[in-house]
Amino acid sequence: MEPLREMFRHHAWATLTLLDFCAGLPAAQLSETAPGTYGAVLPALQHLVSADQRYLWLITREEGNPRIHESLTLTLAELRAGMEAQTKRWEAILDRVDELDVTIPARGESPETPHATNLLLLQAIQHGNDHRTQACTVLSVLGVEPPELDGWNYWGATRG
Repeated sequence: MEPLREMFRHHAWATLTLLDFCAGLPAAQLSETAPGTYGAVLPALQHLVSADQRYLWLITREEGNPRIHESLTLTLAELRAGMEAQTKRWEAILDRVDELDVTIPARGESPETPHATNLLLLQAIQHGNDHRTQACTVLSVLGVEPPELDGWNYWGATRG
């Protein structure tokens, strides 16, 4: 269980670290994009935090507070507040993960998915890594050296 908890702690740390880094950049850089990425930096980060909140909702059926949704226009500070709240929710879920048996309801073309707890945990980690990497790629293309968000840097930052 502790390795899974560590992965979610890294997920939170890396997202918060990137949000904090981006808070120091000009707004114009946050609206830039690069081929092969989700899109501009700020919308990509909002998508990451919004999807993270949806995964939490699918597990708990509880709305996030503050509400993060891609249809809203949010600041980096609002995204950070959302991610901080979600970090606490992930910790609470991991405290009882062995008791959970989540079913994802059918949606559109997607059928109902029973016993999907592990799928949602896996998706949250992979999705976060994917979009953080894409945001960092855009920054790199702009000549901005993004923060290093790998496991080594996480370990050093949290154990140093």
